[in-house]
Amino acid sequence: MVSSIQVSEELKNELKKRKMSDNETYEAIIWDLIEDSLELSSETLKEIEIARQEFADGKTISHKELKAELNL
Repeated sequence: MVSSIQVSEELKNELKKRKMSDNETYEAIIWDLIEDSLELSSETLKEIEIARQEFADGKTISHKELKAELNL
């Protein structure tokens, strides 16, 4: 089933900027954006796991300690 949607001129212009070719549809651009937001790279997944382990091991500092370290 095909349907139409309404988008602002601003959004339409933004989508148009993302076209890789004149033949690319707005639907293809939207699907690419959705796909990008759903997948994390293997590198990012590794970094998340490392961060979780560091947190579990108590390797954290408070906001106050961070500000002091950065002289803020």
